[in-house]
Amino acid sequence: MPDFTLRKMLTIIEEIRHEGGPPPARPRRRAAVLAVVSNPFAGGYAEELEPAMEDLKPLGLEMTDRLIAAMGGIEGIDGYGKAGLAGEGGELEHTALWHVPGGYAMRERLGEARAIVPSSMKVGGVGTRIDIPLGHVNAAYVRSHFDAMEVGVPDAPRAGELLFALAMSRGGRIHHRMGGLAAGDVEGRDGLR
Repeated sequence: MPDFTLRKMLTIIEEIRHEGGPPPARPRRRAAVLAVVSNPFAGGYAEELEPAMEDLKPLGLEMTDRLIAAMGGIEGIDGYGKAGLAGEGGELEHTALWHVPGGYAMRERLGEARAIVPSSMKVGGVGTRIDIPLGHVNAAYVRSHFDAMEVGVPDAPRAGELLFALAMSRGGRIHHRMGGLAAGDVEGRDGLR
């Protein structure tokens, strides 16, 4: 069993109250939870990585619960995304360990979430920032919810660490006006429309 020792967690909450034009009736909220953990695979090559996703599932659920609390509850959450960042000695494939634990934790807690959880992954040093792509929880074609939230930790990831992130949003971009499938018209059967 690999050891993903947790060094720290960080929660970021963002309320967008204005984007030019008239103020929205309700601020848009985005939040992210970041976890910095040791990378048991750093510095060498491991043929088998996939089983280690199971070991990260409790972290995914804990982060999701913190994220829902930061959002002020589950009501109205309609966007999500995830990201992974490997520090020195890590490889891009180590960040892919986050696909199942991060994505499925959010889908489980949100209930009817059908769309794939957008993700970004990269390798970088201490202080590297990463964009967490956001998309609608039930339909990938909802253009109003195409967005990203840039996050980072000033002292992470250190050599031999991984940074995992989850993000959620409530509402589309303020003053979205690029057409496409409206959130109110989502059928939510196939994760696309």
